[in-house]
Amino acid sequence: MAVHLMWLGDPAQAQVVMATPGPWRELVEAGPGLVVVESDETVSRIYHEAKSLLSDECALVVAPLGHRPKARGLTGGTVAWLRARLPLPDRD
Repeated sequence: MAVHLMWLGDPAQAQVVMATPGPWRELVEAGPGLVVVESDETVSRIYHEAKSLLSDECALVVAPLGHRPKARGLTGGTVAWLRARLPLPDRD
């Protein structure tokens, strides 16, 4: 299972993605327009599925997360959700 970060240029459209079944197992709205996605699918599949749900004017970025990002100020429970799914980055 992989974790991806999805940013939507129109935060209101996050609810459209959150409410629609797609190639994701779980979605968490981490903040306005910021969604973390758990899925077995590729970045491309997640991107194109989300893109099909959004208005043409809505910006969209989808990126894989290989390690736990440093974060603060996210929606309650998001950091714990990330901790449960992603390892810390290697420390040199």
